[in-house]
Amino acid sequence: MTTPVLSAPSRRAQPAAPAPHRARRRAPRLRAHRTLLTATILLIVVVQVYPLLWLFLTSFRTATDFAGGNPFALPTEYTLDNYARAFATGNLGLNILNSLVVTLGASALIVAAGMMAAYALQVLGFRFSGAVRALFLLGIIVPVQIALVPLFIDYSRVGLLDTHLSIIIPLAAFSLPMAVYLFSSFYEYIPREMYEAASLDGAGPYRIFAGITFPLSANTIITVVLVNSIFIWNDFIFANTFVLSDGLKTIPLGLQNYIGAMGNTDWTATFAAVCVTVTPLLLVFLVLNKAMIYGLESGATKG
Repeated sequence: MTTPVLSAPSRRAQPAAPAPHRARRRAPRLRAHRTLLTATILLIVVVQVYPLLWLFLTSFRTATDFAGGNPFALPTEYTLDNYARAFATGNLGLNILNSLVVTLGASALIVAAGMMAAYALQVLGFRFSGAVRALFLLGIIVPVQIALVPLFIDYSRVGLLDTHLSIIIPLAAFSLPMAVYLFSSFYEYIPREMYEAASLDGAGPYRIFAGITFPLSANTIITVVLVNSIFIWNDFIFANTFVLSDGLKTIPLGLQNYIGAMGNTDWTATFAAVCVTVTPLLLVFLVLNKAMIYGLESGATKG
């Protein structure tokens, strides 16, 4: 009689339960990472906010207090005379108006040209559209300094020198590549079925652009306008090259009026003038920052 052979016990691995000590080890690491992240964010906020706060407080500081004490200390005397002197010393109101005209004109040109170019490249499509888009993107790396002398010569020949257009055109041209990229990236999210349905209803490309593409691009338009307005508002190199008369000076050029004889600068009046020019743009940015962030997320990323 043969005896039955007992089979060896099964050695299938059982799923190991997570050890409690491992979870306990991870908890301090997570807390340390959160603490480090919070400290980093607070440091960035302080670095960004402190100059604005210092500028605002110094604009109310008296000239003797600023010159005689520590420039970075809290003011001991406050006055509104700096703002009155800022408007009296330079053409601050006219400078703000010129900057507003240049910023609105360049922003409108950037949005109009950028939307239409992106619509033609991404939605309509044509032969070699990819190569044309690559040429647009190459414009991002082109430095603005190489265009100053040729543009100055051309403007002097055609009579555009010392005009608002002499600043608007190059500012819009050098901002156009990024605008085309943002609009093109956003148009990838619009379903093709919407365009096909509109085409079946008899809508042409212009009607589709006005009825579908343009209304859906509101957040991207706000993003393009805000991102470019900051650089256009603070532009110095084009304005300093192409503007010759005092009546067309923008804010960066107008701040030179506060430099007196022998290089003496009225710093407190200058800080007051900077506060007046920075505050409107800062308020607009704070109001529309959510739309700008949404436009960057939908226009600069791909799902």
